Amino acid sequence: MNIINKVTLRHLKENKRRSLVTIMGVIISVAMITAVSTLGVSFLDLLIRQDINTNGEWHVQYKGVTKEQVAAIEQDSETKQLILSSEAYAHLEESENDYKPYLYFKNYNKTGMEHFPIEVIEGRLPQSEDEIAISEAIESNGKVKYKIGDQLTVNIGDRLNKTDGTKLTQNNSLVSDGETINEELKITETKTVTIVGEIKRPTWEQTWSPGYTVIGYVDEKTISENDTVEAFVVLPKVKSSLYEHAEKLADTHGIETINYNSDLLRYYGVTKNDQLRMTLFSLAGIIMGVIIIGSVALIYNAFAISVSERARHLGMLSSVGATKKQKRNSVFFEGAVIGAISIPIGILAGLVGIGITFMFINKYLQGALGVSENLELVVTPSSLLIACGISILTIFISTYIPAQKASKVSAIDAIRQTHDIKLSGKTVKTSKFVRKVFGMEAEIGLKNVKRNKKRYLATVFSLVISIVLFLSVSYFTDNLKKSLEMSQNDFTFDIQISSSELSREEVAIYTKLDHVTNSSIIEETQLETLIEMDQVPAQLKAQIEANNMAIEDGKFPYYVGLHAMDEESFQAYAEQIGVDVDDFTQKDTPTAIVIDEISYQDYASGKFIESKSIETEVGNKIDILTSVTGEMENEQPNLEVVGSVQIGALTDQVPMGVQTASLGGVNLIVPEATLDQIGISRDALTTFVYLNSTDPMATQTAIEDQKESSIHIFNVFQQRQQEGQMIMLMSVFTYGFITLISLISIANIFNTISTSISLRKREFAMLRSVGMTPKGFNKMIHYESIFYGVKALAYGLPISVLVMLAIHRSIGYTFDYGFSLPWMSILFVIVVIFLIVGSAMLYSISKIKNENIIESLKQENI
Repeated sequence: MNIINKVTLRHLKENKRRSLVTIMGVIISVAMITAVSTLGVSFLDLLIRQDINTNGEWHVQYKGVTKEQVAAIEQDSETKQLILSSEAYAHLEESENDYKPYLYFKNYNKTGMEHFPIEVIEGRLPQSEDEIAISEAIESNGKVKYKIGDQLTVNIGDRLNKTDGTKLTQNNSLVSDGETINEELKITETKTVTIVGEIKRPTWEQTWSPGYTVIGYVDEKTISENDTVEAFVVLPKVKSSLYEHAEKLADTHGIETINYNSDLLRYYGVTKNDQLRMTLFSLAGIIMGVIIIGSVALIYNAFAISVSERARHLGMLSSVGATKKQKRNSVFFEGAVIGAISIPIGILAGLVGIGITFMFINKYLQGALGVSENLELVVTPSSLLIACGISILTIFISTYIPAQKASKVSAIDAIRQTHDIKLSGKTVKTSKFVRKVFGMEAEIGLKNVKRNKKRYLATVFSLVISIVLFLSVSYFTDNLKKSLEMSQNDFTFDIQISSSELSREEVAIYTKLDHVTNSSIIEETQLETLIEMDQVPAQLKAQIEANNMAIEDGKFPYYVGLHAMDEESFQAYAEQIGVDVDDFTQKDTPTAIVIDEISYQDYASGKFIESKSIETEVGNKIDILTSVTGEMENEQPNLEVVGSVQIGALTDQVPMGVQTASLGGVNLIVPEATLDQIGISRDALTTFVYLNSTDPMATQTAIEDQKESSIHIFNVFQQRQQEGQMIMLMSVFTYGFITLISLISIANIFNTISTSISLRKREFAMLRSVGMTPKGFNKMIHYESIFYGVKALAYGLPISVLVMLAIHRSIGYTFDYGFSLPWMSILFVIVVIFLIVGSAMLYSISKIKNENIIESLKQENI
């Protein structure tokens, strides 16, 4: 080690506080980058494992393939694992559940049973085509008891709709009009099978599915030339070229239908939707850019604040003969030493911090959400290399700029530090207004800020970066959550019961069942109206013009979803949106609540769009029309006015059970008594009961036990639970991200201000030596804090808005909704900046204000 490096090491040891502050800055920065990258990778890993656990592991599906096509898929270079599957139905004559009269045979080869979530309760899975494993629901729900070892002879075939002959699947509920079943089973074979195991009810079996799942076996060797099966492919490596490769394979071998496991592929960062890919990449670029800038600021500030001290040290080296190159290398060596200490500790701190966070989060996820998978710490070489690379580059930049400056300054100037503060009357001139309004302490504080311009700018830069970091990440996470909610179904209930034959009083018994926590009875009908073109939203106007849609007398035809709620539910809904229920129940004019905010997917562009359903105001009226069929056979139906409804309130909040209209429609929510005021015939209404339950499966069983054939049951608990889990997981991730950024920003501010204050010991001692009282001293510090905060907000807020606009534009490739500023976050930032700056300065001052004035004036180093 040469003499220059030895002197540099000694200098670092002698200036322990400055060296420690710099090391802490680098550690925090490296920990931030490591934590964020690890958090993102680990969260995606959780989503992948959770999706596989729920829906099975596969990437591409080829439907209706022959034996020859199966061989071609198996030999393809992009096939790692090949899953074969087939399905069919058989009558379960003994079933006591009228809604589930079938056995649903879902057959897999050995690979399929390993890659799809099938949980064995007793026995084993089938190993030949004459063996089956049955679902526990056959006994618990269908009241049909089988035991392992029983043999069944079944007639197997396909479900066909009697009306149009279409083939029905498990996603199609039993086709029935209440008394007559309007579907048939077309038998294709008869076989005898032996029960070898019992399984839990599979996750893919929806509650409305008409068949109880039976797992069978597909033997690749016995597939005949006339048989067709479904082929699921597990790829060796998920990459974006899989779409092109799958389509090319299908074209080559005449395969007509291809499906992709879109959710799972999206978690791998692969999607066929170019708009979505552009959204993901642009968002990732913006957020990583913000994080990198924050990292650079944090490390650079740790060096830049102490440029004066380093310049003096380099001036001393220059005075004893050190060359420019040696001085530069001395600073680089200092950076290398700090990096060698800080980077490994920072990476370890980031990983340990995230690991501890996951331990707490996992308890919450499992307890509150019932998620079967844990967040696991996933460390990738790329995330560690990125953290190291950014830190090394930043340390290099942070040391290079001061070294270049110091190498050009003469030894005498560097030692005296005359280059650091260059004063003139104009430089420190302040307005008389400041002294007159705020006092002499404020004027001194402002002069201090102007005199120490480099330290002042470094501190303000740190504050600005903290503001931009927090607001950008906060806006990003809020919009990410909003986008996720827009892409999900808006189910707010667990079970829907519908009937066109039963009255409101007759279906009310279902709201009293065990486990029901919340219920609503709604009578619904669909009507029509004509809307003035100036009330039509911009998105619909564009479609009308593009498609030359018909306009009648300057009005556009809308469909109206009229929803009449029971009195108790309507009162609760009115309180929820903040309106007086009497305005809707005690008026001579029929009055409705209009849902004027909707979101829908535009399938032409693939975008999810948020829009107004109608541009109107409270007090306006909507004419209700109905179609009346003409007397002649070919005569077009006419629109007849039923009545009119006054708009009593506009809201974006949707009551339980109501599905928002799509573009070109509007929802009217009224109390049940309003139906008679409008003049709606009860025969035109369909009654719906919406239930939330602590045990939806038990509630469904209780409903089915009523043996009422005129009702239809739609249980969306599983789907709603999965969507709720996804939104909650995203919330945990996003708010954890915001918390992390907030802590880092606070650390950045404290680090910068405490270092700056420590470097001003002599300055403060001088002020005290000429008679400044402790009260005046504190007042000066308060005003300095205000100056720092105001300046930081003046730069930070506009830059943050620009970053938010960039994020909104990136999200706009896939999700289309209006830009709005996060006013609560901005207000929070304004308050917190002043609190943190003030606290940091007072904390730092408290450490030095009791020091001896003479010693502080004599002190050279930190």
